[in-house]
Amino acid sequence: MAQAPIQFDRASGALEGANLWERTAAFALMTGSKISSHFSHMGYIACANLLRKTLPERNIAIKLNPDALFEFPYGDGYWSKLLNRSYNYEDELELLFADSADVDYTLIDCGANYGYWSVLVSSKPFGAHRAIAIEPAGQNYSKLANNARVNGNRFETVKCAIGAGRGTARLSGTKHEAFSIAGDQASGEEVPVIALDNLIDDGKIAARGKYLVKLDVEGVEIEAMKGGRRLMEADSVLLCEEHGSDRAHTVSRYILEETPLALIVYDPSTNRLETVNELSILDRIKVSTHIGYNVFGTSSAFWQDRIQALNARAARRVQ
Repeated sequence: MAQAPIQFDRASGALEGANLWERTAAFALMTGSKISSHFSHMGYIACANLLRKTLPERNIAIKLNPDALFEFPYGDGYWSKLLNRSYNYEDELELLFADSADVDYTLIDCGANYGYWSVLVSSKPFGAHRAIAIEPAGQNYSKLANNARVNGNRFETVKCAIGAGRGTARLSGTKHEAFSIAGDQASGEEVPVIALDNLIDDGKIAARGKYLVKLDVEGVEIEAMKGGRRLMEADSVLLCEEHGSDRAHTVSRYILEETPLALIVYDPSTNRLETVNELSILDRIKVSTHIGYNVFGTSSAFWQDRIQALNARAARRVQ
């Protein structure tokens, strides 16, 4: 029988259920995150995964807020940064999600991994929204389903990849946070593929509604947009990952030049979501080549008005 998860409360810093070595490891993981945060956590994942090999196989349950638990294998290099209470995962997404707590929208969480955003957005402090968490990789999906379970099965999980249309594909990659159907697919896990608009066809969502669509699909963002034209016509915002190493800003360029969507970029220097008509701003914002940056695309007047109001509130707080 598996051991009960270690418990960590992000608000208080309380760590419960850990033995001495596991507590020592938690301190090392937290300290490593604080130090490496000064250079975009370069090397943190590799070091944490080495430390993980010395730990027993066991989960840790992070209390993100009073209504949100997020479990993952203890020592996991990608997610252990959450032990650092000053670390914020994807600031630009949390900014929009937190501000939209009062909006009746559905989160479509593509490339959900272990379900961090579905757990958070479906929690009461974020508005207890409906969420559909979509993840193709079997080893990730089992952890995603577990996070749905420990949060009362309040969000839906779907095991598939997102692409331009229905079909099958094979996953490539060795890191759980970077599995993709875009790479060498000779021997990877075979997975079903659907288009975003198939969620409408299959009755999972309505053609008219309010949606926040997170596209963290590891190189297939443009194909996903091609398969989501009807969804983009609704009151939707696409939240797309731009990799820091892509100096051509391919995803943003596609949004700007090939879709009817306005391109919106989070500028950390102003703490604003800026609507932009040219891409040079990304040369300044994308300072690290080994992490992803999120850009937004929307044609919805409703969401553009919400973002303008969010920016106005941020400006007032600075004054």
